Amino acid sequence: MIRYALRCKDGHEFESWFASADAYDALAAKGMVSCAVCGVADVSKALMAPKVAPRSQPEGPSPDEVAKRIAEIRRKVEAEATYVGPRFAAEARAIHEAGESRAIYGEAKPDEARALIEDGIPVAPLPFLPKAKAN
Repeated sequence: MIRYALRCKDGHEFESWFASADAYDALAAKGMVSCAVCGVADVSKALMAPKVAPRSQPEGPSPDEVAKRIAEIRRKVEAEATYVGPRFAAEARAIHEAGESRAIYGEAKPDEARALIEDGIPVAPLPFLPKAKAN
């Protein structure tokens, strides 16, 4: 089914439902579409915006699931990487320049992180703040 906004030659506006766009065209060609107000058969489609149903968004993870995933990432990082605290930028640069491959985590100021990235040193932000650790 399709709904059209229609207008007759005398300016009356009305709406009507049709089985399809082709059904409207066939009925209009035979003069079988008439104005609902005055009955004249000189009717044309009026400008209208179609109703479009919003696309259903796939449901994302629940806040509890997000928290669970972040906790898993934290456990993995803390188990497999060395915490270097605010020395992160200097340590990351030293590891890179020495050609070493070991995992570290800590804190870096935005300009320090930007400089590491610009120099081709692979770093990524964590979705959590490191826990304070005693040195």
